[in-house]
Amino acid sequence: MILELINVTKTFGKFAAISDLSFSVNEGEIFGIAGPNGAGKTTLFNVISGFYRATGNILFNSHKIGNLGPDKINIKGIARTFQIPLLFDSMTIYQNVLVGAHYGGQAKNDVENRINEALSFFGLQDLRAAAVANLKLLDKKLTMAAAAFATRPKLLLLDEPVAGLSPIEAELFVGFVKKLNKEYGVTIIMIEHLMNILTEMSDRMMILNNGQKVIAGLPDTVINNPETIECYLGKSHA
Repeated sequence: MILELINVTKTFGKFAAISDLSFSVNEGEIFGIAGPNGAGKTTLFNVISGFYRATGNILFNSHKIGNLGPDKINIKGIARTFQIPLLFDSMTIYQNVLVGAHYGGQAKNDVENRINEALSFFGLQDLRAAAVANLKLLDKKLTMAAAAFATRPKLLLLDEPVAGLSPIEAELFVGFVKKLNKEYGVTIIMIEHLMNILTEMSDRMMILNNGQKVIAGLPDTVINNPETIECYLGKSHA
């Protein structure tokens, strides 16, 4: 077990975006998360990565991290991407990955090697001098992933990584995620609305609704569960 959440709650005023949530993720697996809009998925990522403070316990490699900020959590080995790419648009791809390489728990004298490895892994070597502002969406998402990978994460949080991509581009990105998991042993937690992609990739899945866990388990079990169907299509379909 690499990550465990125990009775985690995040409120905004009287609204509970995450409510008494408990689940665990095994080291080396791809763990998929799905749910309707507003279910609390991105809020959950913000809590795990230290952008939001919440009640309850969050354990990473058996150590409590719920009171740490994003920089300290990244140093411990958790990186993330965002649904809408967050990059330094005035900088090049290389410079954006350089920023990522300076974070994480790795030796600072290895920065250049990690940059080159990340650029090569995601097929960005020939674009390293390109300004991020001029990139198409796929290359922006790949740059963001490369910057996260350059921190050498043990756990990578991907928030709707293929949103807005064409089917061919989505297939390409999914290939990188699988390779990252299999060849580098990076544990992946992925939020995704495209169920065919999520079920095909995930070792296990969890459905969130109204900030609460509906069900977690093997993909076939999860997507055929009446409560999952009700979340998306209503009681009559369930």
